[in-house]
Amino acid sequence: MSYPDTYRYTREHEWIHVENGVGTVGITDHAQSTLGDIVFVEAPKVGASVEKSKVFGSVESVKAVSDLYAPASGEVTSVNDELATAPESLNTDPHGAWIMRIQLSSPAEIDGLLSAADYEKFVSEETGH
Repeated sequence: MSYPDTYRYTREHEWIHVENGVGTVGITDHAQSTLGDIVFVEAPKVGASVEKSKVFGSVESVKAVSDLYAPASGEVTSVNDELATAPESLNTDPHGAWIMRIQLSSPAEIDGLLSAADYEKFVSEETGH
């Protein structure tokens, strides 16, 4: 699977897509394939503040529970309620299914994230493929 060029990526395997100062956040295809079947997603509440590189929630799969790290700082404006009943959508559509949306408090933080090409290179170095 190719990674969308309009997204930015973290080394912890989250993505963010920014439009008009609002960042939509999810996990990458690499993350979901490593995790396996996702059975539960813990997301923050609307109105909560998240801080770049800090844990904002978790994803539970049949293999393990993994923390989720915010790619940028801001206030949560919405969460994907569909994940409560269909967490597996992160497996079937990792770059379409999102976890939360945040109003960015410091949009310049996005500049420090990986581009799609840099993320693909990072994953290949990490996995040896």
